[in-house]
Amino acid sequence: MRYTHHLRFMLGCLAALLILPFVLQATGSSYLISTATRLVVFAIAAVSLDLLIGYAGLVSFGHAAFLGVGAYTVGILSFHAYEETTLIGLPGSLSGLVALPLALALSALAALVVGALSLRTRGVYFIMITLSFGQMLFFLFVSLEQYGGDDGMMMFEGRNTLPLLDLNDRVSFYYFCLAWFVLFFWFCTWLVRSKFGRTLAAIKQNQDRLSSIGINAYWAKLQVFVIAGVGAGLAGALSANHTEFVSPALTHWTRSGDLMIVVILGGMGTLVGPVLGTFLFLLLEEFLPLILRGLGLGLLSEHWRFVFGPILILVVLYAKTGLYGLIFPRRD
Repeated sequence: MRYTHHLRFMLGCLAALLILPFVLQATGSSYLISTATRLVVFAIAAVSLDLLIGYAGLVSFGHAAFLGVGAYTVGILSFHAYEETTLIGLPGSLSGLVALPLALALSALAALVVGALSLRTRGVYFIMITLSFGQMLFFLFVSLEQYGGDDGMMMFEGRNTLPLLDLNDRVSFYYFCLAWFVLFFWFCTWLVRSKFGRTLAAIKQNQDRLSSIGINAYWAKLQVFVIAGVGAGLAGALSANHTEFVSPALTHWTRSGDLMIVVILGGMGTLVGPVLGTFLFLLLEEFLPLILRGLGLGLLSEHWRFVFGPILILVVLYAKTGLYGLIFPRRD
């Protein structure tokens, strides 16, 4: 019964997302299509982090680094296409058939390297190593003066190009991002319900016992770390196209913190929860400052994230499964 409610809810949400641009245009709120696109892109990153935290018990505080890898891959290719210069002998490209696969491949490579080293540790040591790698990439991107350094860089040629699809049209780009989200969410759902997903659950519960029966826990964790890194890289590549801007701020540890807040708020180990958390997070980000200014609390509106402190405390104390648990309460 719970699964049936869950499926109906997801199909309802998908239907709402499919008709959302038409509703916004009909109500004269088409400017919110950009916010909806950002929600879909951020949800991909949140779901990818939930694979690590919620299903494998791996608390990564450097997950935003892979957002940066995906975004900078797209941005650097666009830069060299605009400047008509080469990078290590290769020309730049605006083609999405080149930029997006390369962004995913480099994100996978970065996750493989980071994971291969950091997964040899556990607990707080793993958290600190992933944080360190994330900050290393942040300062690497800051040091790239050719690509804007700390200020970031604009994609002057606009978004990537694809045959038969105009990504510069905001509605088309929204559906493009939505298609990627649905594909990635479906893949993650299949993954966690597979034999591999059961292995991840066992690792989260008792890694030593799993190793004692001959299962290579390190290899399983490395695989899910790379998959999560690719998901974050996909979100980064889409984000770069969405904003037509790339900045080191995308890789900062505070962005990893935002993703972690979204996962905890929505409900860890649910996949649906991080999507709900993303919706609430961006809703508050978009409208809470306006509400606070309307109430005469202009100074507080600049620090609107302060509200997440009490919310997270309440979630941890009284709703450990987050928004997901409130919508789908478990009946024992």
